[in-house]
Amino acid sequence: MQIIEILKAIILGIVEGVTEWLPISSTGHMILVNQFLHQNMSEEFKKMFLVVIQFGAVLAVVVLFWNKLFPFAIRRKGNESVIKKDIFVMWFKILIACIPAAVVGLLWDDKIDELFYNYQTVSIALIVVGIWFIIVENKNAGKKPRVISIADITYKDAIIIGLFQLVSAVFPGTSRSGATIIGAMMVGVSRGIATEFTFFLAVPVMFGASLLKIAKFGFSFTMIEGTVLFVGMAVAFAVSMVIIKALTGYVKKHDFKIFGWYRIVLGCAVLGFFLIKGILG
Repeated sequence: MQIIEILKAIILGIVEGVTEWLPISSTGHMILVNQFLHQNMSEEFKKMFLVVIQFGAVLAVVVLFWNKLFPFAIRRKGNESVIKKDIFVMWFKILIACIPAAVVGLLWDDKIDELFYNYQTVSIALIVVGIWFIIVENKNAGKKPRVISIADITYKDAIIIGLFQLVSAVFPGTSRSGATIIGAMMVGVSRGIATEFTFFLAVPVMFGASLLKIAKFGFSFTMIEGTVLFVGMAVAFAVSMVIIKALTGYVKKHDFKIFGWYRIVLGCAVLGFFLIKGILG
């Protein structure tokens, strides 16, 4: 039984590592996959696991982009510490962008879970954001982006992107990365910089969400619970390392419309599956 639960954690870790960074909704996929895997764990643990597994994924961002995220450096001559002011400014913008989602998450996290963590919301969000992606990409085709570096993102841009991130915090299936990328592109941020800024936004958001869920669950785990959680996070970390590198290369030459079509097809398939399941009983 324990081996089976660990295998399920591995599968969920792979799904998390792939879908967290592609704009196709990690939470949506995790909810849907979990419908079929049926983890033999408590409902409280499963809800916590689906969020905290993201901690492993976000560690991949920290590792891969450490030089762009850590605002201190040591000069080789004299071992003097240097403060990278541009990175400090970037972090201020990131924190500003995170405020809306953080406030809503702290105040209404349980209510959001109760109302929207279901296949209907996930399916509709997949379809709507998929259509949205295609519209934005078509509208931006041939246009020169206003923002071509992280430093060019203004505080106003950061606030707007943060409001888009808020939508993903409320409606599972929206995709945090998908919503923030769309929001960034709509205010003139280039596709590559929008993707990179989305990676960086994930660090405080996912760390905070993970800590909040663990605190609500409690820090006391059984042996199997601790093992399942660790395995899920470790797999999510390893897969994320690969996916982040691949997506960074992909956006240099391609747009996001393929992800939009994928979301539409998946959303329709999920709605159809559960409708047929309901009819057949």
